[in-house]
Amino acid sequence: MNQTGRGTNDDVRMRGFAKRHTVNEATAWLDAQLHPLAAESVSLQIAADRVLAASIISDFDVPGFDRATMDGYAVVAESTEGASSYTRLPLTVVGDSMPGRPFEGVVSAGEAVRIMTGAPIPRGADAVLPAEWVELENDGRPEIISALASVSPGKNLGRRGEDVIRGSKLFEAGRALRPQDLGVLSSVGHGNVNVIRQPRVRLVVTGNELLASGTSPRGFQIADANGPMLAALIERDGGLVDFPGLVRDDPAAILESLQSDVDIVIVSGGSSVGIEDIAPVLLAQHGELAVHGIAMRPSSPTGFGLLGTRIVFLLPGNPVSSLCAYDFFAGRAIRALGGRSKEWPYRAIRGRLGRKISSPIGRLDYARVKIADGIVEPVAVAGASLLSSTTRADGFVVVGDDSEGFAAGSEVDVWLYG
Repeated sequence: MNQTGRGTNDDVRMRGFAKRHTVNEATAWLDAQLHPLAAESVSLQIAADRVLAASIISDFDVPGFDRATMDGYAVVAESTEGASSYTRLPLTVVGDSMPGRPFEGVVSAGEAVRIMTGAPIPRGADAVLPAEWVELENDGRPEIISALASVSPGKNLGRRGEDVIRGSKLFEAGRALRPQDLGVLSSVGHGNVNVIRQPRVRLVVTGNELLASGTSPRGFQIADANGPMLAALIERDGGLVDFPGLVRDDPAAILESLQSDVDIVIVSGGSSVGIEDIAPVLLAQHGELAVHGIAMRPSSPTGFGLLGTRIVFLLPGNPVSSLCAYDFFAGRAIRALGGRSKEWPYRAIRGRLGRKISSPIGRLDYARVKIADGIVEPVAVAGASLLSSTTRADGFVVVGDDSEGFAAGSEVDVWLYG
């Protein structure tokens, strides 16, 4: 593998690849470059799905006091022993306990404090008698209620630290924060949280034949499909997308894009062996072209390397190739730099093939498949420009470079798109 970025195989235009790297070789070089970015502090309001930079220990008990879990009356449980609708036991109401406004006195046997859900349990009380188990006796003072049922000690109480215990570990470093996690963090006093910085990704979509996304195709020009697709994938994987628009097939314009102040540059188009495929040459001249040409289908013309501190990915312009190369390499890097798992964010299931998938030894194949009545049916193996094959497909099957494929009836792993 070329480690200098300036080998004899850098310019493969109109000559083809003398050698193709295996997927494992390419991934090994890439993984050696991948380390989580530095931490930053962000407010909880924008922390959803961000990745924790360090574990979090609680400095507080939650709740910080014993509290009622029902509306009713805080009582000494022993005062209700034997109560029933036939044997009503009188209790004297001596005050109220409301959320944020506790009863300051002490509850004694034969007394009760009106209490609302979430309010602090008064001293002396050890249970809450639900409101529906009580009958009001008069409207005078002192107020008298009758207990129509008994409660045991601890009944209808939430104990201090029942939710979170002070000193306990709430979350491990590396956790992607969910909405409920933010609620827990707020409950223990965190308004901000330290998270891994999101990778900044410059998306460079090249091609003189391209029209801006949303433009109707006309003549011999086509609307950009890769830009919206790749931008969505980058955001899915936790990256911050910088995509100012299409870049013409001009060396100066492409080089300027490669030199963007970002962590990762993804170039879509201009990575193959055509006369206008200049991105690999520029990367080799100004940085390091570590990988160019990979033994896989689709995505064979994929390349990547370094330009300064940036990792630069050269993805083919054909949409399925671009998607595949992103999933195997660029997405892996974005996730790793952002502190996430490098592995695919896809769920895998086992299924039985309805038809065979063939592949030559020495090449990895990415086969789009559909699942119908529990049977896995290949949609396409070839057809790198047929993006609609991925929308018709439920997922994909990977045939390793050490396999000739799978026979009909074989059990295979299917990676689901959705």
